[in-house]
Amino acid sequence: MTSLWKKKKDDPDREESHPRDEEGSTRHSHREPDERTRLLPRENPVYLRPDDPQVSPYNLWSVRALRGLTSLFLAISFVWWTFLLVSIFVSPPTMHTRGAGFFSFAYTTLTVGYLIIALLFFSVPSKPMTICGAILFLFLFVDMCIILGVARLRVEEGWVGIASVVWATFIAIYVTLQNRYVAWGKKEEEERLTGREETRRPLREWLAVLIATIIMAILAIVSILFTANMILRIQDASLSAPGKMYDVNGNHYQIHLNCIGNPGRKKDGDRTPTVLLEGSDGPVEHTLQPFIDDVYRNGSIDRYCYWDRPGYAWSDNAPSPYSAGMAADALSEALALAGEEGPWVLVAAGVGGIHSRIFASRHLLQVRGIMLIDALHEDYLDTLGAPGRGFLLWIRGVLSPLGLDRLAGAIFKGRSREDRVIGRSAYQTAKVIRAKLQENLVAKSMTASEIQTARHVQMAQTPLTVISSGVEVRESEKWRRTQEKLTKVTKNLKNWDVVRGAVHEVWRSSEGRAIVEKRLRQMVKGKR
Repeated sequence: MTSLWKKKKDDPDREESHPRDEEGSTRHSHREPDERTRLLPRENPVYLRPDDPQVSPYNLWSVRALRGLTSLFLAISFVWWTFLLVSIFVSPPTMHTRGAGFFSFAYTTLTVGYLIIALLFFSVPSKPMTICGAILFLFLFVDMCIILGVARLRVEEGWVGIASVVWATFIAIYVTLQNRYVAWGKKEEEERLTGREETRRPLREWLAVLIATIIMAILAIVSILFTANMILRIQDASLSAPGKMYDVNGNHYQIHLNCIGNPGRKKDGDRTPTVLLEGSDGPVEHTLQPFIDDVYRNGSIDRYCYWDRPGYAWSDNAPSPYSAGMAADALSEALALAGEEGPWVLVAAGVGGIHSRIFASRHLLQVRGIMLIDALHEDYLDTLGAPGRGFLLWIRGVLSPLGLDRLAGAIFKGRSREDRVIGRSAYQTAKVIRAKLQENLVAKSMTASEIQTARHVQMAQTPLTVISSGVEVRESEKWRRTQEKLTKVTKNLKNWDVVRGAVHEVWRSSEGRAIVEKRLRQMVKGKR
């Protein structure tokens, strides 16, 4: 570098291109200082080496002000990021979104990361960084148009999601323009202090540019994945619900409820009960409802209703924390809004057994029977609420806006919108992940307390049928014991069937289908 500086001094052509006559020096000394000369005033300018610390874009007060503004934006973004992180676990007032909440958190995380990169590599701007920044801005702008233009997504994300993506888009264009301005300032200072723009970089700068470019390329790819996942969400939002949506909990969110058939009459003229379904750990439309619909078409039952718990299928996510008892209250409110009064026969599978038992304890006179199909007992709430499970759900939720599994399923496996909303891929949806995370957070506290209260309140003479998976009973002694405990939920056990070859979803086997339909017909119509 020293030899290069000497060459510059000894180069006669270079001296001619920058004459330093006495008159020019006099003019320079009488000129008012500007933002370039205020920090380095000199009466007789002498060219510096390109690696001299004084050759810096920070000589310009506007560049320094720009860096301060970027630091302010980072502080604002970090505070917002902190609020969004907390809102995933506990919803602050006015900050609840009907969507999963991971959307706004992901975009704000991208914003914070981008600003940190912009500050770390502030003084070494490069064209690759500008190009990646422009790509980032382009796809974030598309995302902003999507969330503002698609009504369903706009309602799901609310003002929190809209503000997050608009802020991310603004920061993307701001940092891109900042990069260009700092590059201009760097060029101007090099020309003023060294006599020409320095086109060569020291090894340290090349490494900084390389690292910044790699990170910016990753951020650009992340923005592309965000947009691709948003396009899938547009397709999913176009799938209409078969039932109706009801505003519950003070209009904070909506849940989906659908009732099929007309109430029948028994010989004594009393109405036959309506079957009320409670699904397991997936959308009820993918698990229990198709089988019950076959039972209905066979004439074994006259009418049934099913609903989607908050976060599943078409239902919105509820504010956090959210327990099984709160879900039972939301269902009660939706049934009241729909004009549904019962009487009910509750049919539940898996974790839905917890929900149905709490619902039954709060509607003692309307519940005419309870059927538990390989249901979860409260002894398993410790497993359901395990911290490790909650952490994995949170990680999945944070990564869900990338849509890696959803995109792979759509591209390589031909997964449809039905698969993603109510089918086999529904577990990949951010709303479902959030619902399971909420379930995990309160399983050992609020839900455990609610089910204990329900056990004491439940009417002893309510008819009860328990149907268990023979496979699960054989493989786990704890499961067998808890299934036996479920037979004592009331004192009026009608049947306990252990279906020998059936898996957890008992109705998947032919023997299980036959037994469930038979027992259900007996509970609803009293027929053998």
